[in-house]
Amino acid sequence: MQQLPIGEQNFANLRQLNMLYVDKTEAIHRLVQGSRYNFLSRPRRFGKSLTLSTIRHIFQGEKELFKGLWIENQWDWSVQHPVVHLSFTGLDYHRLGLEQALNQFLDERAAESGLVLKRQTIKEKLRELIIELARQQASVVFLVDEYDKPLIDFLQKNELHLAKENRAILKNFYSGLKDDAAQAALRFFLITGVSKFSQVSLFSDLNYLADLSLDARFGTLVGYTQTELLDNFADYLDALNGAFPQVDRAELIERIREWYNGYSWDGVSRVYNPFSILLLFQKLQFGDFWFKSGTPTFLINLLKEQELYVVDEMRVSGILFDSYDLENMDARALMFQTGYLTVKQYDPYRNRYILGYPNREVEEALNNYLIASLLNRMPTDALRPVELLEDGFLQNDLSKVITVINSLLKDLPSHLLADKTEHFYHALIHLHFRYLGLYLESEVHTSDGRMDAVVQTPTHVYIIEFKLNLSASIALAQIIDKQYAEKYRLSPKTLIGIGISFDTEKKAVKEWETQEL
Repeated sequence: MQQLPIGEQNFANLRQLNMLYVDKTEAIHRLVQGSRYNFLSRPRRFGKSLTLSTIRHIFQGEKELFKGLWIENQWDWSVQHPVVHLSFTGLDYHRLGLEQALNQFLDERAAESGLVLKRQTIKEKLRELIIELARQQASVVFLVDEYDKPLIDFLQKNELHLAKENRAILKNFYSGLKDDAAQAALRFFLITGVSKFSQVSLFSDLNYLADLSLDARFGTLVGYTQTELLDNFADYLDALNGAFPQVDRAELIERIREWYNGYSWDGVSRVYNPFSILLLFQKLQFGDFWFKSGTPTFLINLLKEQELYVVDEMRVSGILFDSYDLENMDARALMFQTGYLTVKQYDPYRNRYILGYPNREVEEALNNYLIASLLNRMPTDALRPVELLEDGFLQNDLSKVITVINSLLKDLPSHLLADKTEHFYHALIHLHFRYLGLYLESEVHTSDGRMDAVVQTPTHVYIIEFKLNLSASIALAQIIDKQYAEKYRLSPKTLIGIGISFDTEKKAVKEWETQEL
């Protein structure tokens, strides 16, 4: 089997070492033959760096690296372009400061081509480098990787001033490309990152950039499609099947899809997270590999600050994606940009999106962190109540279910509940039942500030309604009056309605009632 390219972001190394490569050159060809000036945002560890490296070697005319790939006979390899490949992960801006690090990069890149830059500022140096490379050789390809790293590295409140300083430096830097001479010297320009910071604040001088982030034509440029997974990883699927001999091939593929597929930027095309897929086949076991590669401490703190705990199935306007800025960080936009939410549906006529968890890996891991945040516990402790809830439902022991729910509140320090509103209780129960849905068939819905849950076991369907400071009979009556059970009438399982009332003064379940429906 070909070696898995885990952590390999250099296309030349990958090809020369005969590592497994999922051929993306047709999509890349479509990209570089389109708009000359482009912007693309994607979550971390999704293949942005490898994509830029691939583009670099295409424009440098290194045909031998592309033998057997789609683009081999579709490109004029005799034309070679100088490439300025700026990766912010390789800049020592933490030690030198961003401006000095950019100065150093520009001088070193110029020296590689035998140039000595005469200008003094980073803005003028960038312009001079692009124009002189074009004059000396051919029109220039400018590739920028992880452009936003000098910003997102400093999002904590005590460091936000550094992010703002770096934003001003970057805005000045890119303004070196705004005049006609610099633009005429460019053959292709692609800037990538995790986040799309407001163009008003950072890219105002680059208003000619085409934003490809939500462009359906490039929805599968990075990430693996279902077809690509089956076509390229057949040997590794065999090996994984060997590790799970009790699971047939079709079920195994469905489990992989459930765990790692689901990322979409147009609501139609869906791709796997490459990092998780590669580690799945390396370790031959399922796990939250991508999530663990970057603990979202800042994100969790922002969700707490904005009291945003119920994050799945959110309806948002497309305007949300253009309002991402340092001074007004919207947690919903941040979750989408960073890969914790993805596009589930898109209405192009109203420019409306429904955002949700992309897959089980993200949902399970993020639920862990959100529950732990609500309960002031460690994320590793969040699963235990969910396991007890599962046991209670599987044993059809509703008293045990109520005991678990009560214990969630009883174990909390009293000061954490002192000023909690109905929203807190909704969030707490919603997250636990949403998490339960990863083990039992469970649906959780929110509407007009109310919450209901449906939990299915092999023998029963439980339809649950929660109320605060109202009687359990009112909750049960709502289940009956609104005919929540009708969609399950064809099921041979026993249908049970459960009304649960919380007493916010006692911080516990006040009463609960059940009725066979």
